[in-house]
Amino acid sequence: MIGRPKKSRIVRKDPDTKQFSPRGHRGRPGYNELKIEEVEAIRLIDHMGLKQAEAAGSMGISQQTFSRVLRNARKSIGEALVLGRIIRISGGDFKIEK
Repeated sequence: MIGRPKKSRIVRKDPDTKQFSPRGHRGRPGYNELKIEEVEAIRLIDHMGLKQAEAAGSMGISQQTFSRVLRNARKSIGEALVLGRIIRISGGDFKIEK
């Protein structure tokens, strides 16, 4: 069974930072990967304060898809903070539009 083709998410700003590393963590911490569209979702909701419907429209995706992207982003960030992991920002299915 083949699903619908994945729709590229619209990202308005390419993140300047590509990695966050914990300090004070002994040894070599693991890492969590954060996709570029997940960073955009965090930027729109938590930084700019948009509502989910507005943010979804900005990214050119449905509110349900946006909610899933945001949930995955917050899960990765939370896990990295709690477990002292590196957060690497890369990859995803997106296109940059200004």
